[in-house]
Amino acid sequence: MRGVLLTSVALGTLTGAAMAQDVAQADLCAAPVAPENLAFCDVSQDVMLLDGITVISRTGEAPIDALASVSRIDAQTLERRMPSSANDVFFGAPGIAIQTDARRSASAANIRGLQDFGRVQVIVDGARQNFNRYGHGTGSMFFVDPALLDTVEVIRGPVSNTYGSGAIGGVVMFNTKSAETFLDPGAQYGLETSVNYDSNAQGITTSATGAVRLTESFDVLGNVVWRKFDDYTAGDGTTVPDSGFDVLSGLVKATLRPTEFSKLDLGWNGANNEWEELDGARAVDTTQNTFSARFEHRDPTNELIDFHANASVNMIDYGAVNLTDLSRYSEQDQAFVTVPAGAETGYDLTTYSFDVWNTSVIETGVVRHELTYGGDIVHDRVDTSNPIDGGGEDPYNPAGSRTVGGLHLQDKASFEWLEVIAGLRYDFYELESEGATNSGSRLSPRFTVGVSPFEEGPLSGLQAYATYAEGYRSPSITETLIDGTHPAFAIFPFLPNPDLDPETAKTWEFGVNYAIDGLFNPDDSLRLKGAYFHNDVDNYIGMNDAIPTGTGGCDAPAAGPIFAGSPPRMVGYNMGTCAQFQNYAAAEIQGFELEAMYDQGGWFAGLSTSVIEGTLIDADGESPLTTIPTTQITAQAGVRLLDEALVLGGEVQRNWMPEGAVADDFTLVNAFASYKATENVSFNLRVDNLFDVHYANPLTASTTEPVYEPGRAIKVGATVRW
Repeated sequence: MRGVLLTSVALGTLTGAAMAQDVAQADLCAAPVAPENLAFCDVSQDVMLLDGITVISRTGEAPIDALASVSRIDAQTLERRMPSSANDVFFGAPGIAIQTDARRSASAANIRGLQDFGRVQVIVDGARQNFNRYGHGTGSMFFVDPALLDTVEVIRGPVSNTYGSGAIGGVVMFNTKSAETFLDPGAQYGLETSVNYDSNAQGITTSATGAVRLTESFDVLGNVVWRKFDDYTAGDGTTVPDSGFDVLSGLVKATLRPTEFSKLDLGWNGANNEWEELDGARAVDTTQNTFSARFEHRDPTNELIDFHANASVNMIDYGAVNLTDLSRYSEQDQAFVTVPAGAETGYDLTTYSFDVWNTSVIETGVVRHELTYGGDIVHDRVDTSNPIDGGGEDPYNPAGSRTVGGLHLQDKASFEWLEVIAGLRYDFYELESEGATNSGSRLSPRFTVGVSPFEEGPLSGLQAYATYAEGYRSPSITETLIDGTHPAFAIFPFLPNPDLDPETAKTWEFGVNYAIDGLFNPDDSLRLKGAYFHNDVDNYIGMNDAIPTGTGGCDAPAAGPIFAGSPPRMVGYNMGTCAQFQNYAAAEIQGFELEAMYDQGGWFAGLSTSVIEGTLIDADGESPLTTIPTTQITAQAGVRLLDEALVLGGEVQRNWMPEGAVADDFTLVNAFASYKATENVSFNLRVDNLFDVHYANPLTASTTEPVYEPGRAIKVGATVRW
């Protein structure tokens, strides 16, 4: 078993015997196999994770070669981390954080201090995850079970703009399991079952994965996962309410290879998530169904065609049911009413997306050009329902539709030690609901220069680059069309803002990549990526919740208590203000990221660092941006014993809170072990938060009482492969 940046990849034969006899194909698969031809050759080799070709790269690059901040988390790393939520998946990954509040099965991704409403684009098997619902805590949420995943890839910053409109923070791409990667070379079928236990929340996870290769050109995989977790205990011994969840997830993926060099993946993944909110007063039941089709035609003998097309439908039905009678303010009655137990609130999102691109390689003298060009379009449709007109739990979350799309063109030109990338993206959007519309468009450039100054010696693997890139994010349906009254305790109106301007991000990035094998002995390797970035976001959209009565269209009642019932009792307070999403002057974010791993077979060690600072600049001056994660340094090390059947290791992470957070700095220590008892039986042990530290994520600890994270958790698991 390899370390955090190592993986063992076994690729099955993708074509039949006739293809193997083809002379051109035999030449392509002659050792050593070029990275771009791995998918067409029957090979099995150990590869460095930062050397592995990533799905997220549209020009076939490995992360270590990409002139951008890219990370990849492989299947073996996921297995060792034994994740019960998305937060566990990204432990130690620089530049990315996860906000889950107490609802650990529903997560929001934060890259470089940007999150919510599409600033970070989350993609599962080509399908965009656009769910966002305004309320307390996490605004945007995605639902994906870690047990369904094969790899996870992250690209930071607006250099990701070839992946669609809005990703001014970056892209997170989740790639689920497939028969191609699950089955051993030459195997016709396989079945794997696993069970994990989490001591903190008394959590049980069971999973079963089966795959069959029906023919040399057709295979199918199915996966089902069930998780049942109670409320967890924080480091101080207190139970965190509403932190339990019950999730049933599934995956079916069929792969067809209609020709020698083409592949079609047809997939469904779905989940039913259940949890409670408001100290058990409301039960939430969320169902997700995602259908996707991904086609690619990659002919190694024709460098003009590397064609890809993705189409998907993602449907999320969010339903909340009152478990007790709740007193809520009705805008229609202008008084408090009782919303009875059993009343339901609904928020349903359907996202249709289509994405197509091609890469053509053209040689012009001594310069090699990789031209990538394509387009994408996404349509969101939101429907909402409340138990009473003008009242209930979420009367302000709007219904409506939004269409965003764009065209992109990028030229990656290479000449010996010099690499230049020039790109341009055109974005457009249109959103509408009853009585309100908004639209816009923009051109966004990207320009990167990379140099590899040393041809020989220990510095021959050094590459330095500089990038300027712009990104464009249209306002979401919620930000633009939100309308209604906050229904409980603090009473104030939300005002729509159809004149919101889109956000534009302008980022400078300076980075280095370094790769070397045989540094101290013939079998060792070192991989390192580091980058400094500075991002200016113009027209940053945020909530202004202090608009006084009589200004900006605010006609809220004067501040004062609201009484209801007999005898009178205070059940709320008029704030005397309104709230509205508005364009602030700017957000300024800068930081540094480092990711490094040294491996020499018998042991490995790694280090990652993430430093992010953010400032919101408005008419009143400067203030801390409340979506900044901790500054952190993560160190890890491990040893491989008994012919690598036994792996022992640990992780130490030091976290410093950003300005404005109300929680303290903290240090986490984790330990892990894995043992491969036989070829088909393995055991895993992990202890998270070994010293039971009481700590909070700053994304939930900026201005209110923080939601504290789990204390010590001992995780044990067993996997059997049939």
